[in-house]
Amino acid sequence: MNDLPVRKYPRLKNYDYSQNGAYFVTFCVKNKHELCGTIVVGSGFHARPSIVLTELGFEIQKTIEFVNSNDKSINIQKYIIMPNHVHMIICLSAVGHGNPTLQFVVGQIKSYTTKRWNEICGTNNLSFWQHSFHEHIIRNEIECQHIWQYIDQNPDKWSEDKYYI
Repeated sequence: MNDLPVRKYPRLKNYDYSQNGAYFVTFCVKNKHELCGTIVVGSGFHARPSIVLTELGFEIQKTIEFVNSNDKSINIQKYIIMPNHVHMIICLSAVGHGNPTLQFVVGQIKSYTTKRWNEICGTNNLSFWQHSFHEHIIRNEIECQHIWQYIDQNPDKWSEDKYYI
């Protein structure tokens, strides 16, 4: 008897994740460890919570900005680095043969930040990212606006977040 749950493959079967499109992506730190930053509640009447990035958080930010500025087929329109996860809106546009897939883009970010983390910590091959990532194909402008707003408001709702410990 096998009582273990069967892991469902998270991608749509037969969908080409290198085609033009917008995607909402979330990837997480293993075991929800808050390695990327801290949510700080501001003072004052209109103060909003903000994120103070750790050294690793800054490395993630630099990597996202590098990927975004160095490949014309990748447009990371919006992102937020939370204490233990990252949300992004990634738009892929075909500019020629061999366009990167969504999996390649996320893998590139996770791989490089893992490499930098190991350099910073003086370790070898220690991964802090959870395996895989969640994605949602953005189907229209209204959906994109809702996701954009969700990303903007994520620090405000940190204590209600499913990734909050």
